[in-house]
Amino acid sequence: MTTISSPLRAAAPAPPPPSRPSPRRTRRRTPKDWLREGGLSTLIIALPMILVFGVFSWFPIGRALVMSVQETNLVTAPVFVGLDNFVFVLQDPLLGKAVQNTLWFALLALVFGYPLPLAAAVLMSEVRRMRGLFSALAYLPVVVPPVVAVLLWKFFYDASDTGVFNTIAGWVGLGPYPWLQDAGSAMPSLVLEATWAAAGGTVIIYLAALVGVRTELYEAAEVDGAGVWRKIWHVTLPQLRGVLFITLILQIIGTSQVFLEPFLFTGGGPNNATLTILMLIYDYAFGSSLGGNYGAATALSLMLAGVLAVLSAVYFRVTRPWSS
Repeated sequence: MTTISSPLRAAAPAPPPPSRPSPRRTRRRTPKDWLREGGLSTLIIALPMILVFGVFSWFPIGRALVMSVQETNLVTAPVFVGLDNFVFVLQDPLLGKAVQNTLWFALLALVFGYPLPLAAAVLMSEVRRMRGLFSALAYLPVVVPPVVAVLLWKFFYDASDTGVFNTIAGWVGLGPYPWLQDAGSAMPSLVLEATWAAAGGTVIIYLAALVGVRTELYEAAEVDGAGVWRKIWHVTLPQLRGVLFITLILQIIGTSQVFLEPFLFTGGGPNNATLTILMLIYDYAFGSSLGGNYGAATALSLMLAGVLAVLSAVYFRVTRPWSS
């Protein structure tokens, strides 16, 4: 008889699961490996830089921590007072005014001084000829010594009819204005000079960042019919997000430590309208010839540093998803 084979075949046995490679054991590094890889020579080269940085950066910070809990004027023997210096600073009636003025200066500098360098950099990047000349002119105020710049602008801010700015305002029938003598206009006048003095460095940073923007993105935007403003909004600004976030936090930190402009322009006046936190620290430390309260000065300095450190940490944490 003929045997008829069944059309159903027996199921083939399943292949064994692939074996996972055993994890490699990483050999623990030994001091000999560190020496063999040039660690000692690297340490010898970096040691002078580490010592200089430690002496001029970390040692003053540690000394400030010690002085903040002492009553000292650097003449008589220091006395340990614990947290009394911090309590004294927090109870000072001028602290609230100094914080308010510092925030007002930072806000004005952020509104007027932050977008101006970006706009100037974008315009200069579109210039085909004499771009180097425009870049040099934008950076020129940074080269001028800060004290010279303040004295020059103080001459411009002369409140008399013959002052430079009042003369220009008089050409169109305005003024004269008490630029630095009025409590309402003193702080905006300081912000104007500070923006002029510091914008050049930021312009150069933006110009360097704009070089890295790919040209094909602009070409694709032009094909889609995008104009100048749409190209800036949809191409330029997204490509500069990382740089914009860094310059923003640097400007916030810098404006929170403003000292030179109010000190040389107005001395904190009129009527404490330009008194800032750093000027208050200066008054604590050098308000008198030998009786300066260095403990209170260092206590307020540490409080400002702590606030800026927390602000920076929160800022980088919040902006991390959008910074790249």
